[in-house]
Amino acid sequence: MRLARLLILAGLLVSTASNVWADATLFYGTATAPSNRTTRGFAIGAGLLVVGFEFEYGDTVEDELDAAPSLRTGMGNVLIQTPFAIAGFQPYFTTGAGVYRESLGDLSETNFGFNTGGGVKISLIGPLRARVDYRVFSLRGSPIEDTVQRLYIGANLKF
Repeated sequence: MRLARLLILAGLLVSTASNVWADATLFYGTATAPSNRTTRGFAIGAGLLVVGFEFEYGDTVEDELDAAPSLRTGMGNVLIQTPFAIAGFQPYFTTGAGVYRESLGDLSETNFGFNTGGGVKISLIGPLRARVDYRVFSLRGSPIEDTVQRLYIGANLKF
């Protein structure tokens, strides 16, 4: 009897759910620690109303003169966001975890990391939006830089 009630409740929730959204972002920005370096990458995500999920890949270039390592990240994230844009702006908070590879010259480290941040998706024309994002990465293991901040702007396509 209890299982039947749970199945009926689950069926009602699924049948009343709003449309699933998805989006993809190409981004370009800067990462810190120990110096500012170019970063670029992409993200693809999907969600329902307030909660979303995304996979993000980022690549920060190395700067040997400043002893600033390259950093590649692959993170799975959870987003909490407004269910719709407010005056063309859809703010969000995100947190996630994944793997990273940091390297400088002959030194390299591959390990696990976390990220936390937020941003806003800004409606432009139709499904095209701009995305501004700020993240703080906390890298485990023995990286050269264990905390890296990243700020980017990106072209976001909602579908």
